[in-house]
Amino acid sequence: MKRSNPTGLKAILRALRSRNYRLFFSGQAISLIGTWMQTVAASWLAYRLSNSAFILGIVGFVGDIPSFLFMSIAGVMADRWDKRKILLLTQSMAMLQAFILAALSLTGTIRIWHLISLNAFLGLINAFDMPTRQAFVVEMLENKNDLPNAIALNSSIFNSARMIGPSIAGILISTLGEGFCFLINGLSFGAVIAVLLAMKITTQSPKAKIMDTFQGLKQGFAYAFGFLPIRAMLLLVALVSLLGMSYAVLMPVLARDILHGGPNTLGFLMASSGSGALIAAIYLAARRSVLGLGRMIPLSLCMFSVSIICMALSRNLILSAMLMFIAGFGVMTQVASSNTLIQTIVEEDKRGRVMGIYTMCFRGIAPFGSLLAGTLASRLGAPNTLLLGGIVCLLGALWFFRTLPEIRKLIQPIYIKAGIIPEIAQGINPEPEVSIQRENLKK
Repeated sequence: MKRSNPTGLKAILRALRSRNYRLFFSGQAISLIGTWMQTVAASWLAYRLSNSAFILGIVGFVGDIPSFLFMSIAGVMADRWDKRKILLLTQSMAMLQAFILAALSLTGTIRIWHLISLNAFLGLINAFDMPTRQAFVVEMLENKNDLPNAIALNSSIFNSARMIGPSIAGILISTLGEGFCFLINGLSFGAVIAVLLAMKITTQSPKAKIMDTFQGLKQGFAYAFGFLPIRAMLLLVALVSLLGMSYAVLMPVLARDILHGGPNTLGFLMASSGSGALIAAIYLAARRSVLGLGRMIPLSLCMFSVSIICMALSRNLILSAMLMFIAGFGVMTQVASSNTLIQTIVEEDKRGRVMGIYTMCFRGIAPFGSLLAGTLASRLGAPNTLLLGGIVCLLGALWFFRTLPEIRKLIQPIYIKAGIIPEIAQGINPEPEVSIQRENLKK
């Protein structure tokens, strides 16, 4: 029996009709609050112990560099192995990391080298967790047409936690200390592990066509960067990760030295950014079609870039919080729209590898951005570092605008075949050069 099209709130939450995704959603809603609490606490602790923007950049660098080194390999693994078993392992290891961090903090024995080492360990865990989780979403859905909605809902819970977690962390840090944030995060992983065990997933056979890891990796990179629409979106995400996301790395510096606040100020600013991102995620979840997302990518990046430029000039807390809200809305719309478009055009047997490369561009480039931001901030100051990043991201958005007509031309035949553009007659064939390009990528 064909399902009726949901309306209103049911349309926004339509991916939750699938039992497995509903379980995943509930577990993530709990765990991500703890994750954001730990993120804020670790950032504040690093700056409190070192009093150095450069060390703050180092902590961010070691936490994200494993993503650059291993996420593409993790994508190959996600295409070959049981994704649920990979996630059970990564979530268990992340729980262990949080408990070790909590024990060191609560006993007062933690040092900068502990924080750097444990952040690097968590980065290694995330390198295998994130692309697997991205590729696993489609297996949890009973109706594959709900994939764009599920991606948007993932973003909504991520940013709901981003709004709630830092606020709680700010209160706990100022009253009880950072250790309690780490402890709560460790406990929160139990929710994800429980729902993963409760899922009923049909085990898929290994992908025999991938002869070995190197061959699969090479094939994935050739496919992703050989097709203009995917390549353009990956490059834009990488640019934002390198130069745009420095605002998050430098947030403790802005909160304490520029706005003259404390941990509550840091939590307030991060919660403002999370609120904007949450609104963006709800907006994307309410959309009925992926059509039009291509234009939203550069528009939202322009919004993000201008807000970051203004943030560099602001010395007022309320104005800064409003700008953080706009920045959160803009960057979430750009990143989530890119994720959705890539997942709707990628070939199924390459999904894990492409999402591994996507996550590498988003998270794997971030360590270089963290290191660059810390280095520039120590020489030019945090405001000037933000200003530079905002200007370059704005130029990236203008480049994507110029490339958009060609991207649309290449995506259109894929959407016709998938029925995403039903008003166009099914008898229309893709343009010859598009068909040739896609066939070459399959080889």
